[in-house]
Amino acid sequence: MSKIRTNLLETIPLSRRAAFAAFAAAAVTAVSLAAPAPAVAEDKKELKVGIISGEDEDVWRAVTAEAAKKGLTIETVVFNDYTQPNEALARGEVDANAFQHLPYLENQIKAHGYKIVPVGYTGVWPIGLYSKKHTKIADLPEGAVIGVPNDPSNEGRALRVLQNEGVIKLKEGTGILATIADIVENPKNVAIKELDAGIVGRSVDDLDAAVVNTDWALKSGLTPDNRIAQEPVDDNPYRNFIAVREESKDQPWVKPLVESYQNDVVKAEFERVYKGTGISAY
Repeated sequence: MSKIRTNLLETIPLSRRAAFAAFAAAAVTAVSLAAPAPAVAEDKKELKVGIISGEDEDVWRAVTAEAAKKGLTIETVVFNDYTQPNEALARGEVDANAFQHLPYLENQIKAHGYKIVPVGYTGVWPIGLYSKKHTKIADLPEGAVIGVPNDPSNEGRALRVLQNEGVIKLKEGTGILATIADIVENPKNVAIKELDAGIVGRSVDDLDAAVVNTDWALKSGLTPDNRIAQEPVDDNPYRNFIAVREESKDQPWVKPLVESYQNDVVKAEFERVYKGTGISAY
C-alpha cells in the first residue's frame, strides 16, 4: 500500500503536492485543537460567597479577614430570602454559599435538580416556639393560632417542635418533611398557619405563638424571653454548612475557605453576634 501511495504522490505536480501536505498538516492541527483539554485544578484566589442579610454579615467579615491571611479574597453576596442563594450558586454567580441545613438542600435538589454539596459545617440555630401572649405551652388556649414556616424542611422541623411539646401528634413514620396533612392528633384544636420563613417571626403579635428560625427571630426583635419551647440541640440534623457546586468540591480553594470559617477567631465573633442563640457546629 505504501508503494501505491508513493506512486500516486509522484504523479502530482510539486506545487500541488506542497498544497496537499499543507492541507494534511492543517487537518491534523484542527483535530488537535478540537480535542478536549484535560481538567485542571481551579486555584482561585478571589471567591464570591452567598449569605443571608443580617447578623451573618458580621460573622463573614471575620471570615473574610481570616481568609485574607490565607491569600483568599472573599466577596460576600448578600441575599434577603432563602430561595436565591442556591439558584445563584447553580448558575455560577457565586462560588459558594453558607445559609442552609441538609434537609433544606435535599428538598431544593429534589425540586430543582441542583448539583450542590456541603463542604464544611458552620453553626446550628435551634428552632423555637415564640409567643408574646403566653409564657408557657400549657397556657395555649383551645383553638390557638400557631404560625410555622411554609417551606417543606422548616415546616416539618416546626411541627416536630409542636409534637415534642404535646401540642400535636404526627403520623407514625413521618419523616423530617412532615406537613400539616400528617397531623393525626390535635387535642387543643390549634390552627396551624403556614407563612413564609421571613414573615412568620414578624407575625407573632397577631398569633398565639409561632415557630421561628433563630436568625429570623433575631431579625424580628424576638428574644429568648419570648421563647416558650425549643428543639433539642443534641444530634440536631439541622446544622448549617458552606456549600459549593459538586464539580468544585475538590478544588484547592475549598479547604482554605472552610478553614477560614472554622477557627477560634470566627467562633468568638459568632458567639458575640448570636448571643448564644446559635451554636458553632464544627
